[in-house]
Amino acid sequence: MTPITEVEGRRLALSNLDKVIHPATGTTKGELLHYYATVADLLLPHLRDRPLSFLRYPDGPDGQLFFTKNPPPGTPDWVRTAPVPRSEDPGARQVLVSDLPSLMWAANLVAELHTPQWRAATPAVADRLVLDLDPGAPATVVDCCRVAGWLRERLAADGLEAYAKTSGAKGLHLYAALEPAPSEQVSAYARRLAVEAEAALPGEVVHRMAKALRPGKVFVDHSQNAAAKTTAAPYTLRARTLPAVSAPVTWEEVDACRDARELVFLPGDMPARLREHGDLLAPLLDPERAGPLP
Repeated sequence: MTPITEVEGRRLALSNLDKVIHPATGTTKGELLHYYATVADLLLPHLRDRPLSFLRYPDGPDGQLFFTKNPPPGTPDWVRTAPVPRSEDPGARQVLVSDLPSLMWAANLVAELHTPQWRAATPAVADRLVLDLDPGAPATVVDCCRVAGWLRERLAADGLEAYAKTSGAKGLHLYAALEPAPSEQVSAYARRLAVEAEAALPGEVVHRMAKALRPGKVFVDHSQNAAAKTTAAPYTLRARTLPAVSAPVTWEEVDACRDARELVFLPGDMPARLREHGDLLAPLLDPERAGPLP
């Protein structure tokens, strides 16, 4: 039988709670749901009003992975959705997760949570910029940290404050809060930053996606600012061998990083981090902290 749980007045069928999702750590689906309940107060503000996409991995990271923007079959009628017109489907809608019941329903899907840089009410008008620093082996997140420091100073020169989180995979994500601006213009600015980083750090950075260019370098991926693209949300778990969190980090941690293992955070690491730091990305949610697009 599938247990029925009530969360803030909503009835949820939570299935297969004893199923091991991450064999490397023995982490069960129930433990993943417990993690999301633990971080909900910090995660939900970063999801609110942003159409959600899901990278589902119900049989673990070594099983079938599938990406979906459409509300999954069986989505309860109390889970909010918003119209997100797409050229191939003008009537498309996507899920909005803005409360604990909706979050626990989404967590039960066993999925990475991905959001665009804009809100449902203003499609293709971004209120933040993101740069995804992706190391090509043998480069690691240690190399990403050096590049992040350069980008932080470069953004500051344009009046924008940068905030960092681990990708939960191999690299880092940098964010800056923006006064709302068309995604197309944000994309162009982000690309300029990536090109500048490559010129300033020759041999360390590449701004083009071609795999052949990337070994030993950090790819500064600016493409996720495009209106149709998404980025793994803060605090989401990733479909990796280890159940790693896309975890906000301090600039002190970035500057001090000398070993890639220093910036791997698992669900059990997060309660102490949250007690110590709160939400390090909270400034992204404050319109007063947003700067104009240069």
